[in-house]
Amino acid sequence: MGRRRAPELYRAPFPLYALQVDPSTGLLIAAGGGGAAKTGIKNGVHFLQLEQINGRLSASLLHSHDTETRATMNLALAGNILAAGQDAHCQLLRFQTHQQKGKTKAEKAGCKEQGPRQRKGAAPVEKKSGAETHQEGIELSVENLQAVQTDFSPDPFQKVVCFNHDNTLLATGGTDGYVRIWKVPSLEKVLEFRAHEGEIEDLALGPNGKLVTVGWDLKASVWQKDQLVTQLHWQENGPTFSNTPYRYQACRFGQVPDQPTRLRLFTVQIPHKRLRQPPPCYLTAWDGSTFLPLRTKSCGHEVISCLSVSESGTFLGLGTVTGSVAIYIAFSLQGVFLSGCCSCSVSGLLL
Repeated sequence: MGRRRAPELYRAPFPLYALQVDPSTGLLIAAGGGGAAKTGIKNGVHFLQLEQINGRLSASLLHSHDTETRATMNLALAGNILAAGQDAHCQLLRFQTHQQKGKTKAEKAGCKEQGPRQRKGAAPVEKKSGAETHQEGIELSVENLQAVQTDFSPDPFQKVVCFNHDNTLLATGGTDGYVRIWKVPSLEKVLEFRAHEGEIEDLALGPNGKLVTVGWDLKASVWQKDQLVTQLHWQENGPTFSNTPYRYQACRFGQVPDQPTRLRLFTVQIPHKRLRQPPPCYLTAWDGSTFLPLRTKSCGHEVISCLSVSESGTFLGLGTVTGSVAIYIAFSLQGVFLSGCCSCSVSGLLL
């Protein structure tokens, strides 16, 4: 599996931490920022239009939504509603696209200025806060909906958010180790329970109501509401390291191809401590009903930072803290692609 250098699709004016793709419009949604520090780095959510130009995929900025002093660190999408993790809070955003009607006020006034001209290959320039950007007659607007505090540790921080299968509920987890379930879009809390001693690193909601959580206490747990169903044990049929503790870094459900009623669960295990000679990280596939391990494969010595599953359940994507991206076949866990993506940690990945 040779390493390849991926072409640059888009360069944002701030660090990116979360990505989503809206399947109904094909928009790529990228979010991040510099946080509350007065460094001059903005915070925002960018909506990008994807198109093929001369056989290559290109992204152009359609709309920039300013999130003021809050950087979006995690993101989930349900229809046209985004759940954005910002510090200790979850902010719901609603976006709408529509065809541009008539000319803008600037055009009616005879203003010819359309913003800075971009040289070929240059990154798009972000417009001023609150300004809508247009392309080929398409307009996009964003409104803030409800917001709620979702983490209550001494240094509160929401680390993960996801919607359930019918988008009526969302689950959040953070540094205080609690899972909280909220109604959408009111953000009325319907359930709260302690899932881990320490931080929750990731969580995944299945269509059968099962919730999987992984945390810094080295545990991965399966829940039905607030009742513990079972804990995962990835080393039962895999490698054993008596002197190297591993923790679960990520978890995702994926459809079994050609069997739409069945699910697999995928998890990533990384060494709990950084070592001078790092041991390998591991990728495990689980039966989505029994939660027994099906197979485990080594996925290299670079520390895994994120996991993604394609909509069809055919492929898995892994991002690393050193900026590499790898794609694996979900059924066999065989690696098929490795790319040097960027010079920093991969925070978000979509297939």
